[in-house]
Amino acid sequence: MKLHELQSPPGANKRIKRVGRGTGSGHGKTSTRGHKGQKSRSGGGVRPGFEGGQMPLQRRLPKRGFTNIFKKEYSIVNVKDFNVFEEGIEVTPELLQQAGLIKNLKNEVKVLGDGDLERKVTVKAHRFSKQAEEKITAQGGKAEVI
Repeated sequence: MKLHELQSPPGANKRIKRVGRGTGSGHGKTSTRGHKGQKSRSGGGVRPGFEGGQMPLQRRLPKRGFTNIFKKEYSIVNVKDFNVFEEGIEVTPELLQQAGLIKNLKNEVKVLGDGDLERKVTVKAHRFSKQAEEKITAQGGKAEVI
């Protein structure tokens, strides 16, 4: 095959349908919309989810559950995550965010006891699990509730 022999496969370059450009085009007069009816009018048509008057799906299905507006969101950090910090440092939520361990400071920080702690650190957080508190104090660190 040579450069001058290159061409698109058949059907790749389909001509667009130009409607409303006279009767000679084959798409003139009603512009492929047919005669009368809701879909022939400008701005016509039905809203999304409309099923022609039949009870729509979103109304046929039962409602389930509710959303508790007072639910508290926690940012979870494990004890093993504190191994990235130096010995004897004070770990705060701001420091955890800078290290990329939590995303936003709106949520309260909860420390869980997964993994092993290898450094002595002072941790300031909103909540601690019993295991996490035991592991931090076993290394000589402190678990302070904010």
